[in-house]
Amino acid sequence: MVRKILHYPDPELKKKSQPVTVINEKTRELVRDMAETMYAAPGVGLAAPQIGVHQRIVVIDVSGKDEPPMLIVAINPVFIHTEGESYEEEGCLSVPGYAANVRRHEMVVVKALNLDGEEYTCKAEGLLSIAFQHEIDHLDGTLFVDHLSTLKREMFKKKYRRMLESGEIKE
Repeated sequence: MVRKILHYPDPELKKKSQPVTVINEKTRELVRDMAETMYAAPGVGLAAPQIGVHQRIVVIDVSGKDEPPMLIVAINPVFIHTEGESYEEEGCLSVPGYAANVRRHEMVVVKALNLDGEEYTCKAEGLLSIAFQHEIDHLDGTLFVDHLSTLKREMFKKKYRRMLESGEIKE
């Protein structure tokens, strides 16, 4: 089922998510809904808080349009290693109509659980690295615009408010 994606400045997006303690059919249903919602948006990642569920779950798929889907499910993801620096443009399903350059790690190694409760690690570079960092930020109540300088964040808020008022984007 496609769920409603919360949009900035919804205060639910600022809440920290809780670790998943039991992986059951309810968890699997949530992950299915998250994947459907992400693909329908369309986006390359979605964190549970973006649909109002404060559990540490993310789904990511950075496969290209001409490639088969490669869904990654990460439950209770944590960074165990980070390296380098990148500065790339990001957007967000919860901040529609706006993109900005954000400083991130070039490479990350993430430890997480899959839907069977098995622990795995994933080394990620490029877009996958950015997606992991972006989505895990959501689990901590951080949006990509929170990484902008104070000046750029204020410019974003003014521009976003105008976009909302004009109906260019909907809350």
